[in-house]
Amino acid sequence: MANMQNKTKVVTGVNSRFSYFHGWEPVSINGGAEKYSVSVLIPKDDKETINAIHAAVDAAIEEGIAKFGGKKPNKAAIKLPLRDGDVERDDEAYKGHYFINANSKTAPQIVDKSVKPILDRSEVYSGCYGRVSLNFYAFNSNGNKGVACGLGNIQKIRDGEPLGGKTSAVDDFTTLVDDDFLA
Repeated sequence: MANMQNKTKVVTGVNSRFSYFHGWEPVSINGGAEKYSVSVLIPKDDKETINAIHAAVDAAIEEGIAKFGGKKPNKAAIKLPLRDGDVERDDEAYKGHYFINANSKTAPQIVDKSVKPILDRSEVYSGCYGRVSLNFYAFNSNGNKGVACGLGNIQKIRDGEPLGGKTSAVDDFTTLVDDDFLA
């Protein structure tokens, strides 16, 4: 079992879905440093994961009190990582979900249901389902204060409808029969 001493770490439930998946190669978002990242969609009925995230965010605030000037901030006055997909996104995939944007400077380990490394990059994509280990931490940077979410490791559980409109070659093309067998 995972280290239960770390109060700021959460492993999401098996029905979490990946969006904006950049687990294989780091990308720069808005001109920032290149990072590995994923937007984790968490069904609103996954109370266990949601409650664990709230507890981890509270723990991150406690651990980061020094970053908030030595006193516990009002949660309404700081940036929090758990966001409401029904309110903040006009996207069918986000409906009925909360979401968290997690990122890391170091590559996550990406494994299958048996915790074996996945080597075929096409196996894990925006739209598939899995679990993600997340670590929450306080920040105070350039006047922005809040709790951010670090990306740990990723476990693919099952396939899902790809997000972002990407289709497979099988969907795009049919087999062409060539009459000239020498061609």
